[in-house]
Amino acid sequence: MARLILFNKPFGVLSQFTDRGSPTKRQTLSDFIDLPGVYPAGRLDRDSEGLLLLCDDGKLQARIADPRFKLPKAYLVQIEGEAEDAVLDQLRCGVRLKDGMTRPAEVERIADPQLWPRDPPIRVRKSVPDSWIRLTLREGKNRQVRRMTAAVGHPTLRLVRWSIGDWDLENIAPGNWAEGRSF
Repeated sequence: MARLILFNKPFGVLSQFTDRGSPTKRQTLSDFIDLPGVYPAGRLDRDSEGLLLLCDDGKLQARIADPRFKLPKAYLVQIEGEAEDAVLDQLRCGVRLKDGMTRPAEVERIADPQLWPRDPPIRVRKSVPDSWIRLTLREGKNRQVRRMTAAVGHPTLRLVRWSIGDWDLENIAPGNWAEGRSF
């Protein structure tokens, strides 16, 4: 049976076990996970937080990461400005990015999810409101959520991947991990 790890990646941590080529020491997965033979199934940008799956089986890793399998990935996204219906409709229809149209996304306005504090905290501007959305994608373009929200005029302030398929962050604190069940 394949080993599957659900890791709540904190802000600022690289989605890899080593940091080659950087003059300054950045945090990596090895600062949190000391399990031989597990590797990330996909990526999560350094400035994003949340669910990162790791496993010890190449086929499972490919099934999780490959967009052809269309596993839904749900993100809790704090955006600059109010999430108005017209903006949500644009995201639902797909957004034109420099590398083409995105697939339609599932999106809904949500209340502040009361997540753990981020270190460092997001930039807050008193004159500009912010709001939260839950955005679910079935593809994986580079920095897609951030590019989509920027394209509709609402830059991302905070991005937390909450789930991939049936796996989620429920009861996993930032920097911690839990064993998961594979398919």
